[in-house]
This record gives sequence, C-alpha cells and structure tokens, in this order.
Amino acid sequence: MRVIYMYHEKEPHGAFYTPGSLPDPAEAFKQARSLFLTQRINQTPLKPDPRLKTLELLNQDVNLPQGDGTLHWCKMFKLNDINRKHHLIRYEPVFDSSSSASYVYHMILHECQGSSPELEIMSRENGCPCYKADRSILTCNSIVAAWTRGSEGFSFPNQVGYPLESNQARFYLMETHYSQSVSEYSWPFHKPKAMVDNSGLKLFYTSTLRPHDAGVLSVGMDPNWRHIIPPGQEHVVSEGHCVGECTQRAFPRDGIHVFAVMMRTHQIGRQIKLRQIRGREELLPIAHDRNTDWNYQEYRRLTAAPVRVLPGDRLIAECIYDSSARAAITLGGLTTREETCLILTLYYPRQKELTTCHSLPSLPTVINSLGINELVPGSNPVRIASPPELSGMTLETRLISYDWRNNFRSFQYVTRRGSFKPLCWSARNQPMPGTENLEGFAPNITKSYKIFRSCSFVGSTNVANVFYQNRNRYVTESEANAGAPLEGNGLEQDDGGSDDDVDSNNVIEGAARSKVYRSSVTESMGLSAASPASYRRPSAGITGPFEQMFAVLLFLIFLNSFRIATASTSRTCGMIGIDTVPTSTGSAAKSSVSQAATASDTITEYNK
Repeated sequence: MRVIYMYHEKEPHGAFYTPGSLPDPAEAFKQARSLFLTQRINQTPLKPDPRLKTLELLNQDVNLPQGDGTLHWCKMFKLNDINRKHHLIRYEPVFDSSSSASYVYHMILHECQGSSPELEIMSRENGCPCYKADRSILTCNSIVAAWTRGSEGFSFPNQVGYPLESNQARFYLMETHYSQSVSEYSWPFHKPKAMVDNSGLKLFYTSTLRPHDAGVLSVGMDPNWRHIIPPGQEHVVSEGHCVGECTQRAFPRDGIHVFAVMMRTHQIGRQIKLRQIRGREELLPIAHDRNTDWNYQEYRRLTAAPVRVLPGDRLIAECIYDSSARAAITLGGLTTREETCLILTLYYPRQKELTTCHSLPSLPTVINSLGINELVPGSNPVRIASPPELSGMTLETRLISYDWRNNFRSFQYVTRRGSFKPLCWSARNQPMPGTENLEGFAPNITKSYKIFRSCSFVGSTNVANVFYQNRNRYVTESEANAGAPLEGNGLEQDDGGSDDDVDSNNVIEGAARSKVYRSSVTESMGLSAASPASYRRPSAGITGPFEQMFAVLLFLIFLNSFRIATASTSRTCGMIGIDTVPTSTGSAAKSSVSQAATASDTITEYNK
C-alpha cells in the first residue's frame, strides 16, 4: 500500500489543536512511500560478534544519466582475503548521498566461476556500461545478493547463509541499474542535475557457519523483445516457465526449499504469482502479490515455512499487466520503460547446475500471435507472405494497424498456449547439457488446488484450524480463478539458437522496435501524451490530496481496531487451502504430507 504523509518544519502552537493553529498545509512537505502494512518480518539487529565481518563493494565515480535516462553499470571485484568458508548473513545498500538514492533502481551481485585474464583485467578497472562487457566470456551467472529500490536490506534466516570463500569464487560482478525516480507528487517540478555516484552494497559475513548453504534461482520470462504486451488492455497475462526437464536434471533428490522471493515487474505490472506444477497437478502458489509496486520489490520471506520444490516440478512466473494508459505496444527488456516478469527465489541447499530458468516465446508463436502465418524470407523491410489478405504488408505496418481491441483474446491464447524455448543456464553462464534443443508448451493441468473460506477457533484440533495457523503470511486473496480455462537476471542471455535464427531475430526485432513508442513518465501516471483521452480511466471516489490522506487515516484506524479485536477473541477466520499431491514415490509422499499438513508451504499473505 502507498501511504501518503505530510510534515512541517514548524511545531503547532499550544497543547490543543484548534482551527488555524496548525501550520499552512500548502507549505508542508508531502511525500508517499510504499509499505507492507501487514507483514512484520523480524529483522533482528546483528549482535556484536568478533567473528562478524563487513565488506563494502562500491562503484567509483559513475556518471549518472540525466532526466529519465537509464544506465546499467557493471563493476568487477576481486576478493582475496576470505581464506576459508564464511556465510553471508545480511546485506544492505550504501548510498553515496541522499540524492543518489533516487537514481539507484536495483543492484545485483553476481558470483563468477573460476579465473581468467579477462576477469582479472575487469577487476582493476572502474567499471563500464554492461552492454560493453563481453558477456560470452563472463562466467558470472550466480546471484549472491539482490537489492531493489525501497528495500533497507535483507537478513538471512538463522539456519541459512550464502557461502563465501576465495578459494571457490574470487571474482564478483556488481550490476547497478540507474534510473531516475520521478515521483508523481514531485513531477514536473523535480529538476535532475548531473552527478556522479559511488553507491554499492555492504556485506555482513561470519566464520560461524550455518546448517544450510543458500542459492538463488531466477525464474520467469527472459528480458527480450519477443515479450509483447498489447496497448489499451487492463488485464494482460505473461508467463515465464522453468520446465520440469531442467529441474529434474539440476535439483537434488530431496528437492530444494524456497524461503524467500523477490517478484519483479516494471511500470505497468499489477500482479505477479509463482506457480508450482507437479505432473499434471497445480499445487498452491508459492507466492502471490496482487498489488505489486515497481518501486518497492524487495525480498520477502515466506514466514511460516519454506516450500519444497522437487526434481521434475515446473515453476511458472505469471505476471499481469495493465496497459490501458498506453497507445503502443510494450516490449520486454531491461529498462524500466520496457517490461519484465522475473522472480528471484532464495532456497537451500545450493546447487550450481541451474541458476537461471527462463523461457522465451518462439518466433512462430510471436508471428502467429499477430495473425501472421509466414514472413517473406530475407525481406528487408520485413514483409508478410501469408495469409493472403496480409500478403506484401510490412511487419511495421501490421504492428501499427493491428486491431488489438478485437484481436486481443486470440493474441492472449496464442502467447499462452504457443511454443516457447526453455532457457536453462548454469552458474558458469552456459546452457545445461541436454537442454539446448528443448521446446516447451503450456502444461496440461488436469487437477488444481481449491480454496475456500472457513472459520475456526484458535486452539481447536480440527484440520482446517491447523491449515490456518500454519499458513504462510503472504497472500490472503481468494484464488477462485485458478485453473480456469484460458480466454482465447540480471544479465540478458542469448537463446542459443542458430546463426540464421539470430540474424532473422535481429531483423524482426528492428522492425518491431522501430514503431514502438516507449512510455514516458506521464504514461506511467496514466497521462500518455501519445494516447487519446479515451485511454485515461477516470478516478473513482478519491481524487484530491486531502481525500487521499483522509482515506489512509481511516484505513489505519480500521487496521488498528481490527488488531485489537482479533487480540481479544479466540475466534479467527482465514483462507484455507486443500490440495492432494501424488504419492507415487517416497520423497513425493513425504513432501505431500508436509504440504497438506501445513498449507504454509504454498499459501502466503498479501501485504499491501
């Protein structure tokens, strides 16, 4: 939830507030901040310990973009003094100044495998734009830490830490995404100025080892132009698949345990869900955020219990976008004006076989979603060969003239049911052996989970109460639409296709991007200059600043009253999840009992 607050440098006069005694609100400082009002993670301050060490990894004099520009900056670090295994237990941002905080959008620290002359040279330099780095020679595809705007840092649970040891990994690449933050409450009065930045990350690590080594698995849609979001639509669904063929090869026999997630979209993202498929059955979602804020997407712990993911399970990052304020298509990419659908999962025990598990719509799926059967080979500009009614038309013209209003349902069906290319990459930034030529399709789900409301007394022994007491506090909204029929990393990687396929992609991408108007700040506020007034949805109910502040005040009063009421009664209502998991194998049966007994492995509570 976005909370609007206001304060004044002058104290009110007297002990009693009377009309006219408060300072003029027009002269007060007004701002907004996104908060998880119902999530209370116990971030206990670290106790003084001689075995606890700190390390700051900072950028050096990075020239920041002005206005609404964006920059991905990569800097290599060489760590020689961690002579034996330690555990990273916390990290937090370090800002060069209060002004630089508005520029840093996210920071991701990658662990590089092995040593090479190229890594050594990069570690002696101040850094460079990431697109200038030869990513084919970088073996840095294992995420250590990820921070996004709005977060104050992350502390690992007491039983888990990320392993650090110079003998195992000596080079670390920090990727910093700079993007000027222009608030709708300060624009257009905010005038950014030229400046340099030395921000970075502060690591807290200890020689007191914890029981489990943590790892990070990235799941979702690979940031690429093939990820197309039509304009003028309030509900666009995109899905990124981590297929079972990849988890089967990589995960240990007993599976992995996910204990935290970072769910990421950009400006028009509205919801994001991490789905879990086992065989033909969909289990309860691992996490579901129904009100995502692209300026506040930090790691969120699954507070009740970790979720077990077994070898062969499929994970799906499902994102919902609202493009109703945009008049042109939005493409996938790394900038905040483009879109993304990624979920970083923190888990244990760590494995290095699979660190990136993305998918990318196949070229036939992209073409068919636009009502095109075939392109003219080698044409430049790209022209359509069939169907006959489109023969000879350029791809640019098709993108401009496409009737999204009448064809959106068929577009959505093709993109969700069409073929895609699984991208399963290891820590060494290479495809997993045996996955290079995989072709993926949407799963054929024959059994889904069910959600129903139930009330029970705290302390009772009925099964429903056990489910409620142990659920993960992350999502409480109804999942009534789950399983309904369809309506119709960091560093970007190559999809591993042939040279001819890559050349064809480049030509088609150029045609697609040539007529795509990237969104401006006004578009992100629903005031697109490129769109007619009909695209602007009227505000409902609350409009002015006073009304907004009053509404927030009423909500906080209600929230406090609700907590008092629930504290004084033993009766509780909640969302109950029932799922039946196949028990064909011993490990699967054990996992099934665990999930059915707690329901906290997969239900989480919405915190906005």
